[in-house]
Amino acid sequence: MSVLNRRQTLAVLASTAGAGLLPDTSAAAVAKTPAFIPCLNMSTIRGQKLGFVKELETASKAGFRSVEIWMDTLQNFIKEGNTPAQARKILGDLGITVQNAIGFAPWIIDEDAARAKGVAQLKSEMELLAQVGCMRVATPPVGAQTAQAPKIDLQKAAERYRAILDISDETKVIPQLELWGFSKNLNKLSEVMYVAIESGHPSARVLLDVYHLYKGGSSLDSLPLVGKPGVEIFHINDYPSTLSPAVITDADRVYPGDGVASIAKILKTIKNPERPIVLSLEVFNKTYYAQDALTVAKTGLAKINQVIAGI
Repeated sequence: MSVLNRRQTLAVLASTAGAGLLPDTSAAAVAKTPAFIPCLNMSTIRGQKLGFVKELETASKAGFRSVEIWMDTLQNFIKEGNTPAQARKILGDLGITVQNAIGFAPWIIDEDAARAKGVAQLKSEMELLAQVGCMRVATPPVGAQTAQAPKIDLQKAAERYRAILDISDETKVIPQLELWGFSKNLNKLSEVMYVAIESGHPSARVLLDVYHLYKGGSSLDSLPLVGKPGVEIFHINDYPSTLSPAVITDADRVYPGDGVASIAKILKTIKNPERPIVLSLEVFNKTYYAQDALTVAKTGLAKINQVIAGI
C-alpha cells in the first residue's frame, strides 16, 4: 500500500470512528429530546408527612423520574442513622434524579454575624447535597422576607450571592436565586435579575415560579429578558381568578391548568432548544394534603403533561 493510500485509509477510519461520538443533530434526534422534564417538589405531598424514603417511593410510583427535595427531610433521614450513600442508593434503585433542594439558610441578611452563620449552614447543606447527587439548591431571601425586614441594597445582595456562588465552585452545587413574590426583598423579576447579573459569576441562575411572578407583580412581558441560560428549573403551579396578588397565599396554589395563569405563555418563553427545562410542581394546598399522596402525585404529573403538550 502506498503512503498516500495508507494516509487516506487512516483518515477514513478516523472519521468513521469519530462519527459515533458526535452529537446527533438530525430532526429525529431533536424531536426525541423533551422540552420539559416533569418534577415533583415534595411540598406538594409535604402535608402527608411521609418522610424522605416514602416521598421518593411515592414520586416513583406516580411516574416521576425527577424530584425536588426539602433539606429538613433529608437531614432527618441522616439524623435517623442513615448515610448520604444510602440516600443515593435509594434514589438509584428508584430511578429518581434529585434536581434541586429547598433550603432556608439566611445567606442574604444584613447582620454580619447571622449572615456568616447562614452561609456556613448553606455550605454544609451544599456539601451534603453533593454527596447525595443533588447539584442545585434554592436560595430565597430567607430572613429578609418579612414586612419588618430592612430593604437590602441590591448591590450588597449581589455581592452576597457571589459569595455563595464561590462556594459552589468547591461543592459543584449551584445556588438558584429564588424569587419570592411575598417577600420584602427579591420579590420582583427585576430584582433577582439585577442580583444575578451583578454577581458576575458564570453559574448564576434564577429560580422563578408561576405563583411568585403573579404575587410579586412581575410582568410576564419582561420574562424574555431573563435569557435562556438563566433558567434551569422552574416552579409550576396555578392560581384561581378570585384572588388578587394582595391577598393570595402559598396555600392557594392549585394544579397547573386548574387556574387562570398564563402558563402556555410562560412555557413558550422559557423553552430552551438547547436543553430541557425542569418543571417542578410546587403547591401547598391543604385540600391536596388531605388526600392520598400517591393520588396527588399522579394527578400532578397528569396536569403537567397536559399543559406541556404542544408547547
